[in-house]
Amino acid sequence: MATALWVEKFRPSTIDGYVFRDQHQREQIQNWIKQESIPHLLFSGSAGIGKTTLAKILFNELDIHPLDILEINASRTNSVDDVRDKIINFVQMIPFGQFKVVLLDEADYLSPSAQAALRGVMEEYHTTSRFILTCNYPNRIIPALHSRCQGFHIEKIDMTEFTARAATILVEEGIEFDLDTLDTFVKATYPDLRKCINSIQMNSLDGTLHSPSKSDSGEADYKFDMVDLFKAGKISEARKLLCGKVRPEEVEDIFRWLYDNIGIFGDEDQQDRAILIIKQGLVDHTLMSDAEINLAATLIRLSKL
Repeated sequence: MATALWVEKFRPSTIDGYVFRDQHQREQIQNWIKQESIPHLLFSGSAGIGKTTLAKILFNELDIHPLDILEINASRTNSVDDVRDKIINFVQMIPFGQFKVVLLDEADYLSPSAQAALRGVMEEYHTTSRFILTCNYPNRIIPALHSRCQGFHIEKIDMTEFTARAATILVEEGIEFDLDTLDTFVKATYPDLRKCINSIQMNSLDGTLHSPSKSDSGEADYKFDMVDLFKAGKISEARKLLCGKVRPEEVEDIFRWLYDNIGIFGDEDQQDRAILIIKQGLVDHTLMSDAEINLAATLIRLSKL
């Protein structure tokens, strides 16, 4: 029997199991459920933060018929023809319930022409259909779609809550762990809870959570080694590791990681100076042709705090 994926096994199906940004967002969702209806929605936020999970919670709480739901990953299905053929063919049919719902995951991958075509579909079938768009980068969604959707930004989970979620899963699965090992997983993956859960499942062997290590299949995620070096105050070694491992498209994520884990740089005064260094490094990142040199320079400045 195949091992169940923890990300699916522990995915919340009701609003009681979901962590909202604040009470206002919770009340907004509760109000839609009470009214048994939703507007067109645009859920934005970083990867693994819970956008698709919230959409599926709404499906469950509103008791939407499975045949009234069309889920599309827009990173693969993103052309004008896809919008015209797949989506229109779906929404023009009479719904089994009150309305049909189209969930467009990663809608920021839709081409501009596909987004333009989608706005017309949303208007024409608004009486019988609703659209939920999720995206990591809302700036890639055209203004016409922003104006047709109610924006709902999914903020990152508080790190304490993030750690508690991971720890709860380990406890429920009967996995032994120490807090320092769990902390390494948290810092390497935050705020991507999905990645954290996948990582702890992969490294839960013989009923114990183990630190990631190199194996015959290849190297472990360099971020875990990076975390250990930063926690030990070995920033120069961390710099050498990063410059040898980080891919160009990951550099901005590293700056964000440095900010999210600002506590590793010392007391409050040192943290304030670290923020200024990280900010300048991120500004310079947009101006320099060699992202690796800029990242190395930023880490050198941080090592001298």
